Amino acid sequence: MIRRAVPLAGLALALAACGAGPQTQQAPASAAPVALDLKTSTAAAAKGLDKVTWNLPYEPQTLDPIRSFNYAENTALANMCESLLRLTPDFTIEPGLAEKADNPTPTTWVYTIREGVTFWDGKPLTAQDVAASLKRHLDPALGTWWSDYFSTVEKVEATGPMQVTVTLKQADVLFNQAMATAAGAIVSKEYAAKKDLGSPTGGLMCTGPFEFGAWKSGDSLSIVRNDDYWDKALTAKSKEIVFRFIADETTAVNALRSGEVDGQYFYLPPAGLAQLRESTTGSVTLGKSLTFWTLLSAAKDGPYADPKVRQALSLALDRAAISKVVFQGTAAPQRTLAGAEYWGYERATFEKAYQALPQETQDLAKAKQLLTEAGSPTEPITIAIQGSAATHEQTANLIKATGEALGLKIDIKVVPVEQYGNLYSDPKAREGVDAFFSTWYGNVPDPLDIYTVFQAGGRTNFNGYPAVDADIKKARAEADPAARAALVTGIQDKVTRDVAWMPLNNLPVILYMSDRVTGAVPSFPYLYYPWAVGLGAK
Repeated sequence: MIRRAVPLAGLALALAACGAGPQTQQAPASAAPVALDLKTSTAAAAKGLDKVTWNLPYEPQTLDPIRSFNYAENTALANMCESLLRLTPDFTIEPGLAEKADNPTPTTWVYTIREGVTFWDGKPLTAQDVAASLKRHLDPALGTWWSDYFSTVEKVEATGPMQVTVTLKQADVLFNQAMATAAGAIVSKEYAAKKDLGSPTGGLMCTGPFEFGAWKSGDSLSIVRNDDYWDKALTAKSKEIVFRFIADETTAVNALRSGEVDGQYFYLPPAGLAQLRESTTGSVTLGKSLTFWTLLSAAKDGPYADPKVRQALSLALDRAAISKVVFQGTAAPQRTLAGAEYWGYERATFEKAYQALPQETQDLAKAKQLLTEAGSPTEPITIAIQGSAATHEQTANLIKATGEALGLKIDIKVVPVEQYGNLYSDPKAREGVDAFFSTWYGNVPDPLDIYTVFQAGGRTNFNGYPAVDADIKKARAEADPAARAALVTGIQDKVTRDVAWMPLNNLPVILYMSDRVTGAVPSFPYLYYPWAVGLGAK
């Protein structure tokens, strides 16, 4: 989690109409809807550079692909370790290290490995390397962070010199799609056995367009161009990328504006976003994204466990105000968890279903009616927020004011930044918490990838939401896109109308580049696609 201090002046104006008690409070006046111009590419570079300096929001914990499930880690890893399939900047999935993926039976995936690919040390890529990399996800002792995608895998075998067969316990369409993320990243079999794989001392051995260079703990990580890279269409323009680890946002913004650092990705707007937008030495690009801002439900009893109470609060909430005040105009109101960038198939079906859902605009009269039907609850609702995160604080204050204008008492519980992550993994940490905020993202362009969070007994089904488990299982096993889309839109409709989680805003990628460079991928797939290969001089 990144610490930030977004100015509170705008929020104070938005909440000025709120009095001291529920009887006199009003919801904030509605802000104008946010219309964003979101990109999937930037201008091509004229030539490469000897060195480009890029900032990461924190130092990676590891570059081991099975545990690289976060922003800084994948920003670096995506340029080094390739996957069986490739998620492109425009959200399509194409062949990667596997030139073909066959599905001869519902529970079998056969990958034909690409010939002529070598690791950085010159050794050829084989089926044994691929099988060894995928098998690591099945070893409980290694603790993969991609376990949801491998939960249906029974075994992985090299069934030929350049063929790998994955046998599933049950049909699962998400598994193959996940092979386009770091879940399908391939490391040489020899390196995969190293205990310090992905560390500053252990390094990596992959096939990507950049090689692992040097990692100086607490300072920087360098990657250098792989001149023997197999895909000539993605040969890197620049010779070296040096990643800095400037975690303090003010320091990072100053380094970007001064030209000390050439670029950075932000998943939430930094406090100094206005400075970056007004910079005379660089520019901001907003990119299409799979990330969204949401209020996760954790209540299994009490008022917030009642769908009508959640519906009322959602109907009364001004999402456009959150976009304008909290996210500095970079986010768009969202009526579902999985927005348009997830519609990677049967787009017309998802578009029609989306339009049929309740609008993301306010309806205070209906909200009050729903609360009356829920018995006009008086017990407080507790929302946990991350300490030192103004994004959390400001959104919570808007929701608190909105709730109290309806007669709902909302308490805010501040959880220290070091402990906030426990809310996702430890039920004890969620005791006494009815809901908490999250920047959440799926990994592939399929809405089902989001709605699997509501599987019964799943580690992310925090409030035990029961209504869609059977349909999720059917959808994961459904290979026909039209039939799957019908199931998923039904799941989406139920989840959205019950406000199982409360969708708030779609969050774009925020990319800053100095005027010295161009060519970086601005869209969400930068986490899994070699986004830096086009980076070079204007």
